[in-house]
Amino acid sequence: MLEYENLDLEQQMAVRVAIKLGGGLISDKSSMKKFNPDAVERVVDAIFPISELEVSIILVHGAGSFGHLLAKKWKIAEGMKTEISKDQREAVEEIRSDMRELNELIIDKFTERGLACIGHPPSEWAIGTGARFMGDISVFERAPGEPIPVTFGDVVETDDERGFGILSGDDLMFRLSTELDVTHSIFLIGDADGVMSSPPSEEGSELITHLRSELEMEGVHDTDIDVTGGIRLKIDRALEISKEVDEVWIIDGRKPNRILELLTSGQTKGTKILRG
Repeated sequence: MLEYENLDLEQQMAVRVAIKLGGGLISDKSSMKKFNPDAVERVVDAIFPISELEVSIILVHGAGSFGHLLAKKWKIAEGMKTEISKDQREAVEEIRSDMRELNELIIDKFTERGLACIGHPPSEWAIGTGARFMGDISVFERAPGEPIPVTFGDVVETDDERGFGILSGDDLMFRLSTELDVTHSIFLIGDADGVMSSPPSEEGSELITHLRSELEMEGVHDTDIDVTGGIRLKIDRALEISKEVDEVWIIDGRKPNRILELLTSGQTKGTKILRG
């Protein structure tokens, strides 16, 4: 057992962790609104002892099958299409409702474990898409012991001709990590130990333990499902975050105890993103 109880109190109080739960981890992205409660429970069990360290925690989660399938069908990422705008608007509201449902399912799992959380749907406070979206993120700067703020990828309004678009959880991670004195920015994925040398399903694919911006990547994402860039966007945002944050990692969310191992020992199995 890791002796996290022995961490220096001053060190504990200085730690703020932003954790992204990938959509492919918390749901089956190929099946409409198929939640993965077991995966989320494992994450909750791993985060519980972290909360006891008096660490400040921020949670972000992806959309998975609660958002991507409808968004792909109605081309929500491209903004409003005049010829189908009414149907698109109905789809936008349905996606937002589904995302709130997913958010509540996740928060319920934390509540069952005794961890208080509070959801912050981006459609209520964010404008625009991409890493430089607009919106006040000060509400996420909570002290240890306060309810854990939870937000997620969502359909938000834009201030241009598109009318609306998709704000990715990876873009949320960028602003939250770089503007709130985060010490650790951790992306949990659902299909590999970290960033791989080629798609995880390919023979000979190997874990890249350290990644710099100049390293060529072969990673792909499933364009039939994923509408926000998949592993490529995670890597891009993680590289940008690493310019401001020393500890940026992409690790296997199926083995979430690696988060605690990282916080207590400084190392774990996964991909550490290095400042270029």
